[in-house]
Amino acid sequence: MSNLSPEWQAMAKLVSQFYAKADAEPFREPVDWQSLGLFDYPQVIKKPMDLGLVKKKVNEGKYKSIHDAADDVRLIWKNCMTYNADGSDFYNLAQTMAKKFEEKFEKLCAQNDVGGYSADGNIIEEPTIEDKRAFAKCLYKISKEELGKVITDLDTKCPKALVKNSAEDEVEINVDNITPLAFKEIVDYVNSCGAL
Repeated sequence: MSNLSPEWQAMAKLVSQFYAKADAEPFREPVDWQSLGLFDYPQVIKKPMDLGLVKKKVNEGKYKSIHDAADDVRLIWKNCMTYNADGSDFYNLAQTMAKKFEEKFEKLCAQNDVGGYSADGNIIEEPTIEDKRAFAKCLYKISKEELGKVITDLDTKCPKALVKNSAEDEVEINVDNITPLAFKEIVDYVNSCGAL
């Protein structure tokens, strides 16, 4: 591990920290769906992922960037939340893990001066005020279900961008707090809904 660059050493450490967490047990190894009797698992989850595999790939230098490694970690939580019912213990655990991971990963990027990169390695520019205004307008054009997905995605990728008012059961999106990478991904999703 000593031949890894500082950001890769930090990434390896971060993945190991999550692997070592007591409540990470369900995410350490591939889901043994056969012995658990979850025979629909391969149909529902097309790309299984686990922390043990990510850890191995990081240490063997199999990823192009730390953002690619982070995407695989995100896939672990996403798979769990896709397969398990909203509100179930596993779903809630994956949601908690996802939030903790995003917080730690954001700090890691800031400490190692790693900017936001897309999966193909291109640097993501900070969105302009015009971009933010256009995005805010688009939110009025998508369906409630699509808006729900935007909020769920933000809650996972960038929780600080949501201002929750539990008394009113409302959520406000603070566009200025969305990271450039999360902003691009959510704009791409909104565009795919035909809002632009």
